[in-house]
Order: sequence, then structure tokens, then C-alpha cells
Amino acid sequence: MKRRLIFLILIFLLWVPTVNAQADPPWQITEALDQQFFEVQKQVLLGNVDEANAALEEGERLLAQLAEAGLPPESITAVQEAIAMSRQGIVDDNSNMLAAAKGLGRTAVLLGSYLQTVEAIELGDVELAQEWLLVRDFRPSTRFERPGADATLSLNLLAEDSLSTEDAVARVTADLFDTYQGKMQETLVSSADANQFYGRRSESAGLAMGYWRILAGSFEDQAGTDRRAVVDADFEALVDATVAEDEAAIQANVTAVQASVQNFRAAALSTDELVRRTGQLIRYISLIPVEYDRGVENGEIFIAFEIQEAVTFMGGAQAAFADLRSVLYLDNPDLVETVQAQLNQIEADLGRANRNEAVIPVREMQNNVRALNQNLNELLPDEWNQLDPDADFDVIAAVLDQVEAAVAQGQYDMAESAHLEAYAVFDFGPEPRLLAFAPEQVALIDGLFWQGFDGERGLAEALALGESPETIASIRANIDEALAEAQRTLGDLPTAPGAIITNAAIIVFREGLEAVVIIAALTASFVGALSHYRRYVGLGALIAFVATIITGIIMQQLLSSFARFGERLEAVVSLVAIGVILLITNWFFHKAYWTDHMKSMHQQKSGVMKGQEAGQVFGLIMLGFTSIYREGFETALFLQALFLDAGPSIVLRGVAFGLVGVAAAGVVTFVLQRRLPYMKMFVATAVLIGLVLVTMVGNTIHVMQKVGWMSLHPIRGIEIPYWMGLWFGLFPTWEGVGWQVAAATFVIGSYYLAEFLRRREREKKRRQRKMKKKSATT
Repeated sequence: MKRRLIFLILIFLLWVPTVNAQADPPWQITEALDQQFFEVQKQVLLGNVDEANAALEEGERLLAQLAEAGLPPESITAVQEAIAMSRQGIVDDNSNMLAAAKGLGRTAVLLGSYLQTVEAIELGDVELAQEWLLVRDFRPSTRFERPGADATLSLNLLAEDSLSTEDAVARVTADLFDTYQGKMQETLVSSADANQFYGRRSESAGLAMGYWRILAGSFEDQAGTDRRAVVDADFEALVDATVAEDEAAIQANVTAVQASVQNFRAAALSTDELVRRTGQLIRYISLIPVEYDRGVENGEIFIAFEIQEAVTFMGGAQAAFADLRSVLYLDNPDLVETVQAQLNQIEADLGRANRNEAVIPVREMQNNVRALNQNLNELLPDEWNQLDPDADFDVIAAVLDQVEAAVAQGQYDMAESAHLEAYAVFDFGPEPRLLAFAPEQVALIDGLFWQGFDGERGLAEALALGESPETIASIRANIDEALAEAQRTLGDLPTAPGAIITNAAIIVFREGLEAVVIIAALTASFVGALSHYRRYVGLGALIAFVATIITGIIMQQLLSSFARFGERLEAVVSLVAIGVILLITNWFFHKAYWTDHMKSMHQQKSGVMKGQEAGQVFGLIMLGFTSIYREGFETALFLQALFLDAGPSIVLRGVAFGLVGVAAAGVVTFVLQRRLPYMKMFVATAVLIGLVLVTMVGNTIHVMQKVGWMSLHPIRGIEIPYWMGLWFGLFPTWEGVGWQVAAATFVIGSYYLAEFLRRREREKKRRQRKMKKKSATT
């Protein structure tokens, strides 16, 4: 019994470590593997060869655990190559080789992590994907360089069924590729830095080559297999050169790699991101001569901080152009190189001025920037060069960073200068538009920038009093929060759902009511022996209803294919809908619809009834179809603008309410055989349609101002509640209010003009009858 117990205990003790080792998450095993590569370096430095080899053996054991956890074969092979290089480094006592092997080993696991994460997503195993995603590198996110998507957030959305598998893979890939391309550039620069030790440069070269291996497949897709082979060879030569401490070869290979990848972007940017980078580029460049002018006087540095700010903005411009150039290069490579050379020249001039080595005249700097802007205007596509509020907010944040940096150094006068610069960007950029849409947010942000608001301290006041960096950081956090809310307002100001539902219901009920009246008029004479003809008209109407639904779906699909145009598409569709609403409103008031159109319908019916039986059936079906489909097509068109504004789920609720109203009117008319007060109902719905029209005009003008198609002049001195914009499209801008007044004037004017023409026509007929009567008596 005792022997059996002892045997079981021994089995347990042997089994537990194995289970624990296998249960370790991939990120933990990866960190342990990194530590073993470092341990090899340390032990070789201390002259302990046996301990170094033991560390490698432990590394091989950890690699086996990663393989068991699912590390892909290509990644396993790459780690084995790094271990082999380390083993050779021990034999040769070559610390550079050991450093390069450490970098290659780390990035080899990152390659496997990426591949395993994507595979897990495609297999639907979100938990496994999240586990492997933890094995990744990061780089500091700045206002100049940021990923286009967040991998962790994307996996969370996928777990909640709020994101498709394809979108999750795309977003994770974009985040990781963006990060690793940035890290590749950083480590390339580090490997070429002659001020660092060769050991550090060798590790940087190994890391750069490992990051390249992650991105190489994307490069091959864009540039081809031959070009990839060239870059592969350049990276291998770079690692060899750093290990051999061959300075000329290092610089030559770094230059060759950078030349090959300078127009390559692994994670393609969306159109919105390209527009945002373009806005950043233009804004940063525009600020450079301003700062330089403030910092230079009579050919000498007058305020060094202003030159430092110009250098910061130059860095932002270079980063933004780096994101854009891969796409621009495809259409105009020569001009891209020209612009890059101009940027480099301005950057070099600013660098020399910042080091107080040489200061070019202010006029020369202004001319250089002006020439750069002329080339950029020719190079940048018009669809990128749109008004983008996000770019302004990025610049404001970058300048506020300078405020905090200056305060941390005790330079409050420089902090105040940066504070004024940040407010100037807000004042000339987002503020005028924000005044038009949410003036209460302007009051809050102005207060936080200056003397405070509603108990919260202001930045200008705190800087004047020399408050501590902690206090300044707290005020900055309040400003960031207010700016983020303003950014959301300018970026996406959706119409209130209740307003969308109401407008959709009014449109459907209005057009549906006309359909009911048309069918009632066409079938009114079908009584007694002719009553069976009603079913044919009804069948045509039913087919028209189905066709209307199909038409709406087709319109949605067509508009979805142009979704990349975003709010510009919404503006165009809204303008078309407004034009049609104005047209049919004018028809209604002038009774052109009820006299000409209804007369035409009855004439068609009379013609059909005179034909053969088969022709009568087909004719009545077509008559019911054409008379109803006209209303259905108009309805489908009007609803598209609402779909683009709020999405189908909200709009369809309004459609459902409108259909209920139409069904009720139809039941009363056809089942209960009661005549409704149609004219009064039409007048009432016409008034509501007029309100929908005015709201649609206000929202359309708002969208056109957001995309830069129309100027924006706020009406100062009045405050329109925020909800008025959400419900009625009423924003305090002269353009918005002016066009809404014009639309209302057109509708009301059409009514009174129609009344005037009817009275004149009645008076004319009365005089004619009087003249005939007089002639008859004489």
C-alpha cells in the first residue's frame, strides 16, 4: 500500500511540471525564450561557455513548447536558425552574432504569432486568437503615426458578433503590419547609427530583418517576387555587415533597403485615412513658416522654442507624407520624388537652425514652403484634399504636447506661446464649424483654453500663475475630453432617430395614400357584373408593390457600391430627393397631378375596356402596376437619403408605421366602402411633406458644409438648441437657414400661386359665361 502511494506521488510530481509547462500561455513562453537568448549573451560575455550552451538547450525546450502550442512551421524554422546562429556565436566568441541572433529569434516568434492569430480568427476560435495576439510588439502611438485599426478591439467585437471574420482579419493585419513596418524603419535607422555599439546595431539589424519577414509577403504581392528577392538579400547582407563591423557595407545596405521599401506600405490606408493624412500634411506645412518667422529675426534665432515647434511640425509633415507616398508614387513618381526632396531640404534647413549652425532668411523659408505647396496641390488628388476636422484636432493635440513639455522644463513663456498656437488652430479650424452645429461646445472649449468654464480652471490662467506640471496636465485632460466630444460632433452628427422614423412614416403614408386614391378611382366603376375586373387592377398594384421593394433594394445595393464616398454620396442623393419633392409638391398644388394624371389614367382604362377579354386582363394589370409603381419609385428614392443618414433599421421602422397608416386607409376605402376626406388628408400630409422637405434641406446643407462643398458662415448672437439640428436640420448658419427659408417660400409660394391662378381661371370662365349669356340675349 505504501509503495503504491509513493509510486502515485512520484507520478504526480513528474506530471505536474509537464502540465504546467504545457499550460503556460504563448506570450509567457516567448518572454522566457527571449530571456534565454539574453542569457547566452551574458554568459559568453562572462566567459561561461557551458552556461551559454545550457541556455540554448533551454531555448530549444521552450521552442518545443511553442510548437506544441501551435507555432507555425515557418516560424519554428526561423527560430531554429537563430539558435544555430547563437551556437556559432558561442564557438566564435562573437557578441555581434549573438545580438543579431537575439533579434532574429524574437521576430521569428512574432511572425508565427501573426500567422496563428489570423488562422484562429478564420477558424472561429476567438479565444485562441486573443491568446496568440498577446505575442506582439508595440510602438508608441503618436499624433503623427497611428495604426488604422486596433487588433485587440477588433477581436473583442468579433467575440460579440459585432464584426465579420473578414473585417477582423483585415483589422488585425492592418494593426500588426502598421506596427511592424514602423518598427522595421526604426530598427533600420538604429542599425545605421554609427554612434551606437556594433552589438546594439547587430541586434537592430536582426530585428529589422525579422520584421521584414513578416511584411515580405505583402511586399511581394505589390512589387513581385524578383523585387522581394533583392530586398531579402539586402537584409541578409545588412546583418552580415553589422556582425562583421563593415561600416561601408552597413550604410550601403541600409540605403538600398530604404530605397526599395520607401514606396511600400504593408497596411493599405482607407480613403478616409488618406484624407486625414492629407489634412495633417497641409496643416503642418502651413504652420512651419509661421513658427520660423516668429523664431527668427535679422538672420538670427530670436526664440529657440518657435524653431523647435517648426521642427516638430516638420516631423509630422514627413510622417504624413510617408503614409501617402506609396499611393501617390503609382501615378506620378517624379513629382513624388520632387516633393520628398523639398521636404528633406526644409527639414535640413530647420535642423541647422535648431542647432544654431545656419539660419536661412525668413523669406527664403516662406518661398521654399510656397513652392512645396504648389507641387502638393498638383500631386494630391482632389478627393483627398477635402476638409477634414480630424486633421485639425491632431495638430491641436500635437501643439498641446508642446505646452506640457515646456511646462515640465519650467519654460512657461514657451508654454504660453504653444498654448496660443493651439488655440489659433482651433479658432481658425474647427471653431467656426462647431459654432454652426454645437455652439455650447465652443463656449466650453474657449473657457478651458482661457479663464475657465463652469468651475473648471482655464489653461491660460494656470500658465500665467505658473501652476505645477500636474495641474497643467489635469487641465489638458479636460481640454482633450472637450475636444474629443467636438471631434465626434463634427465627424458624425446623426439625425435624431425619432425624426428619421417620423419622416419615413410621413413619406410612405403620403405616397401610399395617393396610391389608395388612384386604385379607388380606377375601380369605382367596376360594380355589379364588372366587379371581377377589380382583382386584375389589384393584382397589378400588388406586383407594383413587390417591384417597389425590389427597386428599393437595388437602389441600396447601387448606393452601397459607392459607400466609399461617404457623406458626399449622402449629399448628392439628398439633393436629388429634394428636387423631386419640390417638383411633385408643385404639381400637387397646381392640381396638374389630379387633372392631367388622373385624366390620363381614366383614358387608359377606357381604352383597355374596349379591347378583347385577354387584352383587357393584361391591360388592367398593367394599369394597376404603372399607376402604383410611380408612387413606389418616388417613395424608394425619397427613402434613400434617410437610409444613408441613419441606416436601414431605423428607417424601416418609419416605413412600417407608414404602411400601417396606408393599410388603415385602404381598409376603410375598399372594405368598409367609406369615402375618406382625401383632399383634407392630402393638404395635411402636404404640410407635413413640406416640413420633411425643410428638414431635408437643412441636413443636406449641413452635410455639404461638412465635406467642404459649401461655405459656412455662423449666425452669431443666436443660439439654436442642439436638438433642433437633430430633429429639424436647423443649424445657426446663414447658408442652412437661408436655403430652408427659400424651400419653405417655394412651397408656400407655389400654393398661393396655384390659388391665384385658379381664381383667375374661375374669373375668366365666369366672364366668358357672362359674355355668352349676354350675346344670347341680344
